[in-house]
Amino acid sequence: MAAGVQRRRARCEDRIRIAKDTGLTNLPLQSFAQNRLWLLLVQVANDLLAWMSMLALAGHPARRWEPKALRHRLFTNAATLARTGRQRLLHVKNTAPWASLFTTAWTNLRALSPP
Repeated sequence: MAAGVQRRRARCEDRIRIAKDTGLTNLPLQSFAQNRLWLLLVQVANDLLAWMSMLALAGHPARRWEPKALRHRLFTNAATLARTGRQRLLHVKNTAPWASLFTTAWTNLRALSPP
């Protein structure tokens, strides 16, 4: 096989592995229509993870982390959401191991959204 074909196959297998980590392993519901909806939700979750990694973590090695690593390192940071003066404030605990990366990613995503 040519190197390009092997690389495309490896990327396809990577995406399948990531989809399994995101919920594709089990079809938890009873009917075909419900499981079809489950597969659509898994696909949306994969797309959100891919876009989040590309936009929020650009230029950082964390961009290539698998979903399990993202869950354990970034998505489980201690934080509180407060509302004050028609604003929502996210207070991140600074002593968390990945707090600086989380705040950088949050800032990058906030810069993309409309006011």
